[in-house]
Amino acid sequence: MQPAIRVMMMPRDTNAHGTIFGGHILSLLDQAGAVAAHAIGARKVVTVAVREVVFKEPVHVGDIVSLYAEVTDVGTSSLTIRVRVEAHEPIGGRSVEVTTAELVYVQVDDRGRPVPIQRILPPRDAEC
Repeated sequence: MQPAIRVMMMPRDTNAHGTIFGGHILSLLDQAGAVAAHAIGARKVVTVAVREVVFKEPVHVGDIVSLYAEVTDVGTSSLTIRVRVEAHEPIGGRSVEVTTAELVYVQVDDRGRPVPIQRILPPRDAEC
């Protein structure tokens, strides 16, 4: 999995219990998936599905949240991307897996209609 986003959690992102609002983490999941989609050549993508998100650990104000993403499937106009979320305490160094989710995106044109993805292949390693 490749790093997609890294963010420090702020007080404005908390819920009534003083931990980070799950909806904020969902937003970051969606953004991380889109970053991975663009990295392989997708242009304008829309989210069509977020498959099961189970929050295993709470995230606290001041935690640094890292999101890692990998493209697991590319169809004609759709992509499936797996995103893992980890929270790191900057003081103390504790690190926990918060959740992992699978997201599905579709590449669309300016009218919102699905269009084929022209995948960009990563550069080949230099041969010795």
